[in-house]
Amino acid sequence: MTEETKLILDEIQKLKADIEEIQLTLENETNRNIRLIAEGHLDLSRKLDEALKVENEKEMLMLRVTTLENEVRRLKQRIEAIA
Repeated sequence: MTEETKLILDEIQKLKADIEEIQLTLENETNRNIRLIAEGHLDLSRKLDEALKVENEKEMLMLRVTTLENEVRRLKQRIEAIA
């Protein structure tokens, strides 16, 4: 085996080791972190849905309060007109 062939084989071994390290990093760290981020986004989405639901309920209550205020005002006017 020539010196040049040995150098090439050494470089190939180094490249294989680097590739294995990259694959391990992807499997153990990157994929796990992506999964954690995705789970966090699901939680945020659920919380947003809950917040929107509360906001919709609040809007409906505001409409009811406005309607009731108007009815009370009209009743007061009728009572004043009678008294």
